[in-house]
Amino acid sequence: MGEQTQSRIFEPFFTPKGPGKGTGLGLATVYGVVKQSGGYVWVYSELDHGTTFKIYLPQVGAEVDKQSPETKQRGQQRGNETILFVEDEQSVRELVKNYLGANGYHVLEASDGVQALRVAVAYPCPIHTLITDVVMPHLSGPELATKLGAERGDMKVLFISGYTDDTVFRHGVLEGDVAFLQKPFNLKALAQKVREVLSGDAVTVGRGDFKAL
Repeated sequence: MGEQTQSRIFEPFFTPKGPGKGTGLGLATVYGVVKQSGGYVWVYSELDHGTTFKIYLPQVGAEVDKQSPETKQRGQQRGNETILFVEDEQSVRELVKNYLGANGYHVLEASDGVQALRVAVAYPCPIHTLITDVVMPHLSGPELATKLGAERGDMKVLFISGYTDDTVFRHGVLEGDVAFLQKPFNLKALAQKVREVLSGDAVTVGRGDFKAL
């Protein structure tokens, strides 16, 4: 890479590729994850020679807790509420549905925002939480949450995305004090986040400040 390109490689949405050939979010996502972990990304590049990336992460100096995190969190992850999970990847939907179902939740699923609206209309009982990807075809996560607010204003919402929280908030994709979890996520972390959303003061679809994409 030349110096000009190298100076911008971590900027969200910057890409030297042609139109339609890159999102400019790959390295921005890596940078965000590393920085959130207290680390640093070092890069060295020369034209016609190649590029080297080095990732530095802080060393853990404290003694490792021998008690299993699973033992600690098992009782904190369970619930009996109904969740509407919206995700276009079938394998991810099945994995999350099975895991949350094993923790006592009733999970409704949809592959996109349009199908999620149909599922919500057809389901006569309360839906306590909407878990939706932020960026989806046809109807984005924020747009879906806004539309559901008309009928299910008390339903809480948890947004998930492969983009970092810094990217989606700083670029105005999401606005306000909303719950967010970055993909890929650990299933236990998801269950813990769901419990926090249901038990806490998470924004509901009836009062969320969601920007239409």
